[in-house]
Amino acid sequence: MMHAWMAGAVFVLSTTGLGGQAADPSVASVRGAFDLIRGNIMKAAAQVPDDMYAFKPTPDVRSMGAQFAHIADANFMICGVASGEKPPMSGVEKTKTTKQELSEALEASFKFCESAFSGLTGTRANEPVKLPFPGEHTRLGALAFNNAHDFEHYGNIVTYMRLKGMVPPSSAR
Repeated sequence: MMHAWMAGAVFVLSTTGLGGQAADPSVASVRGAFDLIRGNIMKAAAQVPDDMYAFKPTPDVRSMGAQFAHIADANFMICGVASGEKPPMSGVEKTKTTKQELSEALEASFKFCESAFSGLTGTRANEPVKLPFPGEHTRLGALAFNNAHDFEHYGNIVTYMRLKGMVPPSSAR
């Protein structure tokens, strides 16, 4: 049986990109982490029941649904900067609340990020971009930052799921 982290590692170690072309190893590595977190977040969004999307462990934190919405908004914004493309959607956290709406927005945001990886060669990957966060960033650095952000908020989702007695996707057998 192959665990999710193994599948990500297999992708990372691959030297072949989409279409059989040689992949830039740095891009493939960041892309492998993206594929791993995308899978965990999308599985969690599917696993969590509709009524749990409103769950907040305490009144001063985002609800489960707002966590998913925040991930979608950040994916659109950060991957838009990395790709140089205008995101097809924004304001998910302010406009979407149902499981179906949020799942669709999440999927669209991950597809948008996937397109940011397309054609990202060593040269293009190292071009500077301007994120609304301090520090200097490259296109690939922005995508790596997005992965870190997704992992951070997946950690919140894991905690919410565990509080409700659920086993998160990354721990499921």
